Amino acid sequence: MAKPGALATSRTVLVTGGAGFIGSNIAARLAARPDMDVVVCDRLREAGLGKWRNIGDVALSDLIHPDELEFYLARAGRGIAAVVHMGAVSATTEADVDKIVAANIGLSKRIWAWCSEQQKPLIYASSAATYGDGALGFKDANDMEAVAALAPLNAYGWSKKAFDVMALKQACRGRAPPRWAGLRFFNVYGPKERHKGAQKSVVAHMYPKIRAGEPVRLFKSHNSAYEDGKQLRDFIFVQDCVDVVEWLVEGERHAGIVNVGTGQARSFIDLAHAAFAAENKPPQIAFVETPEAIRANYQYFTQADMTRLRDLGYERQFTPLESGVGAYVTESLRRDADQGL
Repeated sequence: MAKPGALATSRTVLVTGGAGFIGSNIAARLAARPDMDVVVCDRLREAGLGKWRNIGDVALSDLIHPDELEFYLARAGRGIAAVVHMGAVSATTEADVDKIVAANIGLSKRIWAWCSEQQKPLIYASSAATYGDGALGFKDANDMEAVAALAPLNAYGWSKKAFDVMALKQACRGRAPPRWAGLRFFNVYGPKERHKGAQKSVVAHMYPKIRAGEPVRLFKSHNSAYEDGKQLRDFIFVQDCVDVVEWLVEGERHAGIVNVGTGQARSFIDLAHAAFAAENKPPQIAFVETPEAIRANYQYFTQADMTRLRDLGYERQFTPLESGVGAYVTESLRRDADQGL
């Protein structure tokens, strides 16, 4: 690895959180392109968590610790082509709100300011958690009042909403990167999420049970409008998220705040059936009570309104649930289990 501060190339993309779930998939895709160099900024933490494995096969140009980021930008920032800011405290159950604010708002503000001053494009991770229970819909309006009116159900969602508001306010004042996008990711699943522990996607939690020939457990419904297991989510395969990011990085498009989902809600039963089918096993499902700690804030329905992304010119189709789950099981989860990971 080059020393921090080594001059970046003219096609260098900085990916913060680049060893995490979505970030490492983005880093892998962009680093595989002959016209791009990728610098990752992240904390790898304990070896046993395996974040280092997420970038183990990625041809990085540099790896920067977050404590070195400002020094790196000051010395090497001239050659950066774009910043993809995926670094965040992403646990919806995180109780330390000061920690969330420091990472999700404070760091994001500094990166926004640098991109604005240096006139570098910025793509950052917002979240569908900003929509709360969905009472106000799932439309990605780029309107400060509309965004401020959203009512997230947890501190993580609130932090993402707060930064979206700040971004819109700065853009209105002419203090914005030349092109920027805040991506409201919906329920993402796919490879390179093993390190997330309890925050892994439902598919990743299901797979060990399915492999062992045991029933998977889904939450019972505590809402009379939904049957057990028929709570609905907009599940999106991580490679579809990467497609959107790559499209934005390589183009000249200003997106603003934009949803990244499939636009189609599917049930947890559908998800379970797809995972069992990928292992060629008949579905076995047991329903359990939703824990009291999360019951009051449990979402029963999410579905991205994808009108804005399509209006921007994005034409690629999203991976059907059965195909995405099948690929995840056969190409990642099964392999990792075979290797004892």
